[in-house]
Amino acid sequence: MKIKPLLNILGALLSILGITMVLPIFISYGYGESDLSGFLYSSLICLGIGIPVWLLTQHSRSFTNRDGFAIVTFSWILTAVAGALPFYFSGAIPNITDAFFESMSGVTTTGASIIGNPITLPNLPNGIESLPHGILFWRSFIQWIGGMGIVVFYIAILPLLGVGGVQLFKAEVPGPVADKITPRVRETAKFLWIVYVGITAVEAIALMVAGMDSFDAICHSFTTMPTGGFSTKNASIGYYDSSVIHYIIIFFMFVAGVNFTLHFRALNGNMKSYVQDKEFLVYLGGTVIVTSLIFLAISLQGDSMTHLNFRESLFATISILTTTGFGSEDYELWPVFVQLVLLSLMFVGGMGGSTGGGMKVIRCMLLVQYAALETRRMLHSRALIPVRIGKQLIKEDVVRNTLGFFLFFMMAFMVSTIILSSMGLDLETAIGAAASAMGNIGPGLGEFGPTDNYALLSDPGKWVLTFCMLLGRLEIFTVMVLFSRTFWK
Repeated sequence: MKIKPLLNILGALLSILGITMVLPIFISYGYGESDLSGFLYSSLICLGIGIPVWLLTQHSRSFTNRDGFAIVTFSWILTAVAGALPFYFSGAIPNITDAFFESMSGVTTTGASIIGNPITLPNLPNGIESLPHGILFWRSFIQWIGGMGIVVFYIAILPLLGVGGVQLFKAEVPGPVADKITPRVRETAKFLWIVYVGITAVEAIALMVAGMDSFDAICHSFTTMPTGGFSTKNASIGYYDSSVIHYIIIFFMFVAGVNFTLHFRALNGNMKSYVQDKEFLVYLGGTVIVTSLIFLAISLQGDSMTHLNFRESLFATISILTTTGFGSEDYELWPVFVQLVLLSLMFVGGMGGSTGGGMKVIRCMLLVQYAALETRRMLHSRALIPVRIGKQLIKEDVVRNTLGFFLFFMMAFMVSTIILSSMGLDLETAIGAAASAMGNIGPGLGEFGPTDNYALLSDPGKWVLTFCMLLGRLEIFTVMVLFSRTFWK
């Protein structure tokens, strides 16, 4: 592995992160709050380290595919470290482990927090709503830049990096079906970010028109599009007693869970791209079916089919399926059947090419298709039956990659569950926390449900979940390849 190209990218990344802290600095100054010094110190640290490292390694920009995996992984870790600095130096989260946990949860768009009711930090008696505006904005902002991928972001807006980008893009978007909009990766990233920024702006305006104040509207838009789930309120979206606000959030969560290349094509006039995509139809159909099941279950429990029950069913389904993790109702009060359905959705996630986490709909489709074909092959042992998704023929190496991903994903989930249970957590809580972290969901089950937070989890448990968040966000292989003997030969 080439160290200088790695340091060059990381130096530029750290410098830009220091510059982006100017935004919360102005917000802190405008509100006259105590977090101003924390952002100033954090920005100076990032710039003071990042600029010299970048300048000293400026002519070392060529790297291999192997280096690309290392750059992506270390970029995410570095971003989480830099993101934790304002939490720590402002005094909002005075514990290093908690600050890093909150930052990694934000950057990976997980949305799991150690702040909130009913358990709060001693210096935050009102939970999230005790945080200064600059910190609230920063929590949302790091989710927003993490949503489309921090590395793709810098390739899109920083031509000064001067790297090819193909290795980084492959490592950042390792889905089973590659779908480049343009021949050049940098142009692809730019187009994706144009769509991403545009949809975010539309949502912010819609929320303001619906009655949400401008600061909250911007923050919630920054956490909806990356399917992050951080909110400026302890009760999350449940704080707002407005069906219009809830349906706006529902719509944009659904949009965020769709492959962004489909949005790009639709904006260029090809509206049929949605209905022509098999994965989108499964994603839409699954949403309808699960919403209907949950609606019937909670309606039978309460003996009434109300609009509120339907809205809450739709909200919970899309929030968990897209791995956003916003809360509008405590789903742990619903029947156990519903909770198991939602737990299953945590493993599925959004579409490939979306900002959602989980295994992705396309991988689940491929696994089901492969299982069905293996059944047919048992009856026709000599038949050559290819794997297809819609009209697209899936190559054998992609199938192997998907099977390997599924195996690694489930192994990581089981190992993390066992480790968490050994720390004194009950089985329901351990399963929910592990599934939530691996799928980048946020809320889990048991002690870490939608109305709880992760403050009581031990420090070793937080580090375990932090690693699971990184694994889930970078889709296993990008991180695990660094632990292989072959990588270091």
